[in-house]
Amino acid sequence: MKRSFSLIFAMTLISSFVLIGCSNSSGSIVPTRAIGTIKFADGGWDSLSVHNEIARIIIENGYGYKTELIPGSETASLYAISTGSMDVFMEVWAGSYPIEYKSAIENGDIIEASVNSESTRQGLYVPTYVIEGDLERGIEPMAPDLKSIHDLPEYWEVFKDPDDPNKGRIYGANPAWNANKVFREKMKNYGLYKTFNYSEAVTHTALNKSFINAYEKGEPWVGYIWTPTWTAGLYDITELKDAPYNEKDWLNGYRTEFPSQRLTIAVHSKLREQVPEVFAFLSNYSISSAITTDFLAYMKKHDTTTHEAAVWFLKEYEEVWTTWVPSNVSEKVKAKLQ
Repeated sequence: MKRSFSLIFAMTLISSFVLIGCSNSSGSIVPTRAIGTIKFADGGWDSLSVHNEIARIIIENGYGYKTELIPGSETASLYAISTGSMDVFMEVWAGSYPIEYKSAIENGDIIEASVNSESTRQGLYVPTYVIEGDLERGIEPMAPDLKSIHDLPEYWEVFKDPDDPNKGRIYGANPAWNANKVFREKMKNYGLYKTFNYSEAVTHTALNKSFINAYEKGEPWVGYIWTPTWTAGLYDITELKDAPYNEKDWLNGYRTEFPSQRLTIAVHSKLREQVPEVFAFLSNYSISSAITTDFLAYMKKHDTTTHEAAVWFLKEYEEVWTTWVPSNVSEKVKAKLQ
């Protein structure tokens, strides 16, 4: 019997305290609405937020539908897409849930509309000056032989935790992200808890702030970074190596590097019938990782909102997004951008 995606994530959803529907007499969660408003999953990271804004601008101005953002964790959002309580998840890190994601598609709970972008990376990173130094800034190498996540215990004193000088500090992911679960397992399975504390980032902003503060001061820092992200676009960083990815070891305690993933666009299975023209647009939506890094770097450098970054993309990369939609739709959108 195939595994039901909805059942797999039901308890996760409830524990995430995200309201996405109502209960029927059997206690299961069911959708409560028609398609009147197209609802987008908002998981709280920058690239997803900008992709949401790009799609919403096009849908609202080009197709005339209302849209709405619904915040929630990754797992809660995936569950909501499968039940129809949400409609669109613009950047699913599908490799984080290889079994559940495949099952959801096979069961017809969701449709993979498109591949948003390819060739992602995520893991533990350090500023490159930690390893190589920075002559212009007068920074000497702090951990010249640091190459792998497994080398970290040798250098724990370099990354000393200011709140616990007997251990180093690794800056981790948001508790609502799957990466946080991965790092918790890695810390345990690699024995890193013996020499390091793992500090969860309460918010994406907090994680970024810790990195920027350290980088601007030329201080050591090790923590979770992924690409595409503005961090990779604006700063010189180096990923710490891990064992090459293989599915067996990954599913047995995440004992490899993160798999390079396709970032997909997932939609509720009925969206194709409800709004076929919007589904066609989402099926054409595809951006390179380099372009995503570009608009994220623009957003950070100019301190813009995600909506302003989306508008910048639509103006700067008109030759890209106009291939996703019919000419009459692109003209409506461009008129609104004037």
